[in-house]
Amino acid sequence: MFMDRKIDFKNSDKLQVNLEGVQASRLKVQCFAIYVPAIVHPEMKFNAALYMVDLFYEHVLKPNPQLKHIKSRQDIDQLGDDEIGAVLTLEGCDAVGCDLLKLKTLLRLGISSVGLTWNYANCAADGVLEERGAGLSSFGRQVVYELNAGKALCDVSHLSERGFWDVMEWADYPFASHSNCYSLCPNPRNLSNEQIEALIDRDSVMGITFVTEFLSGKQTATITDILRHLEHVCSLGGEDHVGFGSDFDGTDGRVAGLENARKYDSLLNELTKYYSDIQAEKFLFRNFYSRFPR
Repeated sequence: MFMDRKIDFKNSDKLQVNLEGVQASRLKVQCFAIYVPAIVHPEMKFNAALYMVDLFYEHVLKPNPQLKHIKSRQDIDQLGDDEIGAVLTLEGCDAVGCDLLKLKTLLRLGISSVGLTWNYANCAADGVLEERGAGLSSFGRQVVYELNAGKALCDVSHLSERGFWDVMEWADYPFASHSNCYSLCPNPRNLSNEQIEALIDRDSVMGITFVTEFLSGKQTATITDILRHLEHVCSLGGEDHVGFGSDFDGTDGRVAGLENARKYDSLLNELTKYYSDIQAEKFLFRNFYSRFPR
């Protein structure tokens, strides 16, 4: 989520996702992540999250009435032909510290998906780069129970492996918003075959991300790399459990030919070379839609 009020969401070329790009690619639902950078002082992280929530309402939704805030699957069902859904998410519980009231406040403000960590430790759990590699804390379990009660998605991307298995045990709505396949690219942010199969067994979904380091292990990647990870999940039985989680505006690396949301048709064109229209529709929309809580 951009933090500069001077950036115009409608058409700014500083954004990989802007309204004109989303409209050009006929995207129906777009996530907007609240991510508070590590450089923000701990005592100011919640305020920073509130600031970004305000940006979402005042600078994304308010000036663009064709954008509709999505909080449930029914909200998606009610979108008109020319309307676009906007999902507000939280990437990492650092913003709430050890205060469950702060989490409840963000949920009441319309956040419908929460990632427990970014890459390091916080009060809820350890991230994938935390050397300790611990799972969820007692507070983290409270967070999961609060998400269950509010029918909010619990995102395992960025979470330590032990934390992943804790979420699989305790969360009602687990999913991986933007992670790839470790067996194809051994980056700690990617998921092992066992983790992918666990998501499938829970009838959940994972989003193949366009972060180049997670696709190829390099600073460069192609749409073919995206399709390799997609096909690997399908080979594990995940045709109905995989989609795309671009991480646009969350990474500096760009996939060649898919540098921003405006170029999403390039992905669709490649998909239809190898998959049926029904399969492509699953990957691009249906698989994530069907896991969104009612």
